Amino acid sequence: MSTIRYGLIGAGYLGKALVRALNRHDDATITAIFDPLTGDAFAAEFGATVYADWKELCAADDVDAVIVASPNWAHHEQVVEAARLGKAVFCEKPVALSYEHTVNMVEAAQASGSLFMVGHVTHFMSGVRRAKELIAEGAIGDIVFCRAVRNTWEGQRDGSSWKKQQALSGGHLYHHIHELDLVLSLLGEASTVTMVGGNVAHRGVGEGSEDDVLAALLEYDGTRFAAIEYGSAFRWTEHYVLIEGTQGAIRLGMQGDGCELRTPDRVERFPLHRTPEEEESRAAFYNRGERDASALFGTPNADVPLWMAGILEEETDYFHALMRGGEVREEFRSLTDGSAALASLATADAMMLSQREGRKAAVTDITAGAPANV
Repeated sequence: MSTIRYGLIGAGYLGKALVRALNRHDDATITAIFDPLTGDAFAAEFGATVYADWKELCAADDVDAVIVASPNWAHHEQVVEAARLGKAVFCEKPVALSYEHTVNMVEAAQASGSLFMVGHVTHFMSGVRRAKELIAEGAIGDIVFCRAVRNTWEGQRDGSSWKKQQALSGGHLYHHIHELDLVLSLLGEASTVTMVGGNVAHRGVGEGSEDDVLAALLEYDGTRFAAIEYGSAFRWTEHYVLIEGTQGAIRLGMQGDGCELRTPDRVERFPLHRTPEEEESRAAFYNRGERDASALFGTPNADVPLWMAGILEEETDYFHALMRGGEVREEFRSLTDGSAALASLATADAMMLSQREGRKAAVTDITAGAPANV
């Protein structure tokens, strides 16, 4: 395969950035685009064919791999169809809105022998990779606790957007699944979870149905724990991941404030992103005058900031290398063997089950066949 031909389903904020990153390679070309709203204008950038039906794009002879960056609720059917046709698939997060659908997607790819990669881009952040190196070296001893916080304020919401409709986006837990995925990549799959939450600050007419406060506790057979907070009802913005070990701790600052290892005899600061310019871009992104979370991430016609472009380049470079026959790297294996997607969605479904029924839920309540969040 001399040139890899990519088709895009969903030419929105992230979809555009993903294929622009892929198009940096001389041996990559964007041949097909489906998006009823932005497809025509964006396809002209690449000379790509515009499709009115995403199924026809998946079946196109000049598409080797399908990039699925459509709204969250659409991922399941599109990934299954592309995989059924033998196409490689890259799917933006969240891969699906239920564990059941995720199983379907992984099984479809396995049945056809197709490459299937989930877009959990946090794995490609320089700071996250450095933190995992330090942990593997024993720098903080055994991990006993993680805290992941992604809280901010959002003004009056546009409930007509699919992102603000819980059934279509999955809400903060699914739409912002990166923090949960990162915790699971560090601690493994939890045994039980407890989550509380609700919509406390956005109850106005037309503001949608997304919960704006979520707080969860993950338990690991009583030996390790994790706490995760999500929401858009918080006037004090916080975004970080704290990893506590028996010999030290690591804090990953997600607001442009960098990362830090602390032990009794050692302090090491390191960046979250590749370059000082990308670090500055992230700081500016979070610290600009606009404090409304609805303005932080762009509309379909906006371009991603420098720091986000950087990690998307790392992510798509890896996917393109796999398409070229490159070897699976151990640090990213979970992104292509289905395990990261399955663990994240099983845990998220269990958290929703806990909130819905007001009880502690076992992750096996989901994986053993309990009702999924569909």
